[in-house]
Amino acid sequence: MPELPDVTVYVECITARIAGRRLERLRIANPFVVRSVEPPIYEAEGKTVLGVRRIGKRIAIALEDELWIVIHLMIAGRFRWLKPSAKIPGRLGLASFDFDNGSLILTEAGTTRRASLTLVRGEAALAEINRGGVEPLDTDIETFTGRLTSENHTLKRSLTDPRLFSGIGNAYSDEILHRARLSPIKHTSRLTPEEIARLYSATRETLIEWTNRLRAQAGGDFPEKVTAFHDEMAVHGRFGKPCPVCGTPVQRIRYASNETNYCARCQTDGKLLADRALSRLLRQDWPKSIDEL
Repeated sequence: MPELPDVTVYVECITARIAGRRLERLRIANPFVVRSVEPPIYEAEGKTVLGVRRIGKRIAIALEDELWIVIHLMIAGRFRWLKPSAKIPGRLGLASFDFDNGSLILTEAGTTRRASLTLVRGEAALAEINRGGVEPLDTDIETFTGRLTSENHTLKRSLTDPRLFSGIGNAYSDEILHRARLSPIKHTSRLTPEEIARLYSATRETLIEWTNRLRAQAGGDFPEKVTAFHDEMAVHGRFGKPCPVCGTPVQRIRYASNETNYCARCQTDGKLLADRALSRLLRQDWPKSIDEL
């Protein structure tokens, strides 16, 4: 799922192409992508774009008459920028926003349709979509600490909770926790002030670094390969590969459709975290440390 760095770069690239331009036509290829009824979705046609902003992992396009087009890419949703009135891709295409200088195409890979498009009117309606998490790059350490410790959860869960922090998901939470040298399953109530300060710095550094990196990779062009997996990442998606800090093979915890990646030496004092499926299967044969593994 595109997270804060990816969505930020999307917002910048979309703004550069459509801000101040008139939405000439809105084409819906898959009606299930539309998640609102009032105001009618086609009321957006003919309106001028006033701006584009990020709301968590969503992209909100401001139009005249206080209208907002809100798009949630979910896991497989992506944007393409094609020539004016370009054909919407057959299997992947969900919708097209047509301008005089090009078409912003919304696509989604796979067969499960989770991406959504919502039209709302007014700032109050827009605020209802916001899950309430603080912006990690705009908050001070006191506010960060207050949100982090407001509920007693694992660090992984707290960082990815949109009610607590805006825009952080599975990928960048792995990277943040590795940089902070903290276990993903450590509970927030057990953190020391020094550990919280480390996590605060790691959160800001990781998100800023990756936003700048993705912005540089785009080089002013429209981002074409938005993914949660990058070779330059330290642990996310790198199970079995060496940790860039200590060389220990990266480990993972798998659950449902997600997984958490971590370095046992850097983050858990050498302890292997139990994988819900494999550790139950192996029982006493499950290795307890990276050295035993």
